[in-house]
Amino acid sequence: MASTTDMGARPDWQHRLGIRLRLLKHNLGNFWIDLRKHPVALFAGVVIILYILAAIFAPLITIHDPEVGSLRQRFEPPLFMDGGAWTYPLGTDGQGRDIYTRIVYGARVSLAVGLLAVGVSVVVGLASGSAAGYYRGRLDSVLSRFADLLMAFPFLIFAIGVMAFMGPGFVNLILALTFKGWVEFFRLARGEVMSENTNEYVEAARVSGQSHMRIVISEITPNIIQSIFVLATLRMGFMIVTEASLSFLGLGIQPPTPAWGSMVADGRNSLLNAWWVSTMPGLAIVFLVLAINLFGEGLRDILDPRLKIE
Repeated sequence: MASTTDMGARPDWQHRLGIRLRLLKHNLGNFWIDLRKHPVALFAGVVIILYILAAIFAPLITIHDPEVGSLRQRFEPPLFMDGGAWTYPLGTDGQGRDIYTRIVYGARVSLAVGLLAVGVSVVVGLASGSAAGYYRGRLDSVLSRFADLLMAFPFLIFAIGVMAFMGPGFVNLILALTFKGWVEFFRLARGEVMSENTNEYVEAARVSGQSHMRIVISEITPNIIQSIFVLATLRMGFMIVTEASLSFLGLGIQPPTPAWGSMVADGRNSLLNAWWVSTMPGLAIVFLVLAINLFGEGLRDILDPRLKIE
């Protein structure tokens, strides 16, 4: 009997998987069609992909050690200036380290911090916001008042205080960014769940005997995940800028690990005779954050049904 049941269940499992794969393929196809209608967002997405590829394949597209330099090569000008050479296409810093190499390896730090900080914030904010919006009552009151308390502090000042208390380091940096970063996802998830909770499909799920957790995860979350994803994309650029600010102040990623914020800080005392030391990593921050924000705006136009006019 057990073998017969297993044999009968396997085709049903495969059928459901096939339906989900076809639905995923259909949604990706529609997303690609909509994205092509937003050339700015499409170009921004290409820029983000280039940054990601550069971070992944950093050892293959660089020839220098990002942490070791030569004092004889300090303040070498970029390629496009007099005296520049292909060996150091973006010049060198005060310790003779190749700026191009450090920017490429610094992309790993910025992208990792952005993804981890936003990822943890999404998980915490979505879980707590969904619980508060679905169950309401005392749980909602406590979480909402705590979120309002955190919202009263400016993000950067709050992060500086947390980093000053815990000390610099990658793990502490992620904790400092997520300790307040979850609040916006909590507020969005709470509002969306409260709105969806009154719809008929949720009532039908309750009548059918589904548990509260299953209703939230299987019924409500798929209908609000698009808004969460758009907000996550936009907040990633903010997290990267905040990480660069903390590193600039000496509270984030510590030397000699290449981080764009600390690279900008390294060149602030030599802006007149070696402006490229600060300018090049600063431009790397600007281009990446601008691309993320433009891509996020495009995603909002594509994924938010309220902005679509049929």
